Amino acid sequence: MFENARLGQSVDRKTFEAREPGLREELLDAQFRLREAGFSVVVVIAGAEGAGKGETVNLLLNWLDARGIATHALGAPTEEERERPEYYRFWRRLPAKGQIGIFFGSWYTQPIARHSLGQIDEAAFEDGLRRIAEFETMLTDEGVLVVKFWLHITKEQQAKRFKKLSANKETRWRVSKLDWRYHKTYDQFVTSASRAIRRTSSGPAPWHIIEAWDARFRHLTVAETLLAAINARLAQPAPPAPAAEPLPVPAPRNVISALDLSLAVPEAEYRVALERRQLAIGRLARDLRDSGRSVVAVFEGTDAAGKGGSIRRITQALDARFYEVVSIAAPSDEERARPYLWRFWRRLPPQGHVAIFDRSWYGRVLVERLEGFCAPGDWRRAFGEINAFEEQLVDAGSLVLKFWLTTSPEEQLRRFQEREALGFKHYKITPEDWRNREKWPAYQAAAAEMIERTSTEIAPWTLVEAEDKLHARLKVLATVESALEGALRGRR
Repeated sequence: MFENARLGQSVDRKTFEAREPGLREELLDAQFRLREAGFSVVVVIAGAEGAGKGETVNLLLNWLDARGIATHALGAPTEEERERPEYYRFWRRLPAKGQIGIFFGSWYTQPIARHSLGQIDEAAFEDGLRRIAEFETMLTDEGVLVVKFWLHITKEQQAKRFKKLSANKETRWRVSKLDWRYHKTYDQFVTSASRAIRRTSSGPAPWHIIEAWDARFRHLTVAETLLAAINARLAQPAPPAPAAEPLPVPAPRNVISALDLSLAVPEAEYRVALERRQLAIGRLARDLRDSGRSVVAVFEGTDAAGKGGSIRRITQALDARFYEVVSIAAPSDEERARPYLWRFWRRLPPQGHVAIFDRSWYGRVLVERLEGFCAPGDWRRAFGEINAFEEQLVDAGSLVLKFWLTTSPEEQLRRFQEREALGFKHYKITPEDWRNREKWPAYQAAAAEMIERTSTEIAPWTLVEAEDKLHARLKVLATVESALEGALRGRR
């Protein structure tokens, strides 16, 4: 990989000074036009230690308008980041449309460094590269321009730079013992980096390998490459609006229509079981919290199916300091300016906490699909993105619980009319609820497809017959109790 880099490339001072003013002006113009465009730019600066990554980032910051750019120099994860899935720290820093985010230290750092130091095996390294490829594919599919630079120097050049910096008392702080340790494993580092670059250099997100020994050559090449990438993207015509798709039609029998909605529980039996289940959940949740695991619970279902009532019966059993109910509505302007899953990554619970999502990331394959709020390509690829997202949650130790609550159309109508008649329930009914009711068959078909494509072994759906609210609540509580017990058994 690196043997093909153009070693020995250099630019003299006169050439650099002649090119600099025009290049800076062109970059600022491209950045200004980017603000009006419908995409963001993610820049990855990577390479061996001593390759001038920091100097290059400083140059870009000096040449660009600081109001539209943010730099993320990521070192060791913070306590907040360690308590959540690995990619939480990257997702929360993604730039909004019209802005540039420079990642100086990125999702590549840990897999390459740990593999080169022998801290992870081949399977873990390949799994890390797969996750990187999935992440960048999602970014580019969402319209993000990803520009990746690998700044390359040889082992001899690295040693020379370290010695020069160490000899000067003003710069010796820039070379640590860890840097010299990396120098000793330079060959392994380059081997790991070469594999990572080959595995993750795609058409939409290619790597640019820059010979980095000469600072002026490095600076000009990085700036010119970034400028060309932004201008090429700005020159692309806007894609045509996708044609409206016909609404899905449910199969004669599917996973939802096959449910027995006649299931019911007498109130006396419900009262006894409710107390027993809640006491058990409270105890198990405390034990799970002590083990450092988190819980992510998702509630979806037909309107007026009793999601809120079921959620309240769970939270009554929990310590208020350690749970949050996240109600998902239409995305804000800030959320629409970033990739779809961004707003959900930001609300993930820390270790030992519970997050209950009243509506969730499944909105993309339900309401957004059926109401035309996203392009067909967006909801079609969302199934894979959601499965990958939930896989990361589980890998980080989260227990993922997903509930689909359903009633008959007749029962839903009765509950709608009751909500309109009762003042303290009137706020629960909206014109949107009535509009969605008109598309009942389409929503059932979309939900059945969603369940079939995203009910995985690690994050299965629980289908809840909700014609009788008491039965629905007890089934939800029983499922939560059983899942918590299973998670704790796995830890013993």
